[in-house]
Amino acid sequence: MTINDIFAPMEMNRKLKNSELDRKTIEEFKASEKTPLIIILDNIRSLNNIGSVFRTADAFLIEKIYLCGITATPPHKDIQKTALGATETVDWEHQKDTLELIKNLKSENVKILSIEQAENATMLNDFTPESNQKYAVIFGNEVKGVQQEVVSESDTVIEIPQFGSKHSLNISVSAGVVVWDLFNKL
Repeated sequence: MTINDIFAPMEMNRKLKNSELDRKTIEEFKASEKTPLIIILDNIRSLNNIGSVFRTADAFLIEKIYLCGITATPPHKDIQKTALGATETVDWEHQKDTLELIKNLKSENVKILSIEQAENATMLNDFTPESNQKYAVIFGNEVKGVQQEVVSESDTVIEIPQFGSKHSLNISVSAGVVVWDLFNKL
């Protein structure tokens, strides 16, 4: 046995090449059955956060993103930098008023979930979505969170359990955690 045999890379843990990832084309993505989940970004300031949420939405075949209030819209170089093309696959729309949007969605039987730290919030790990129900999850401003009037109008408030000293996650991280959890449960 030689030193090269000892330190030879193990093929069972070989990283996949991009060509092996079975990536959908834009057309295939658009034609795919979507996860019954809508993302609402309520007054998000960071263009990088917006782009990151688009990538998460693409990864889990999210139905649509609503960009509300001051949330910037594509095309913008800082959104594109982190979205890596996901603004072309995921359907999106800008709405001026988040509260008006959620009232319209509720009239279409969409359940509204604000992701926020609030009294009587349900911890994400304890939330069980109803089968055959479409949900909209709202992520709020990096400093102020989801607007109180929007939280008050929501069907449920979901909190991500946190155990450290900050009790604060970046909005793009929060979106990844919540969307992954709901994707698995749905």
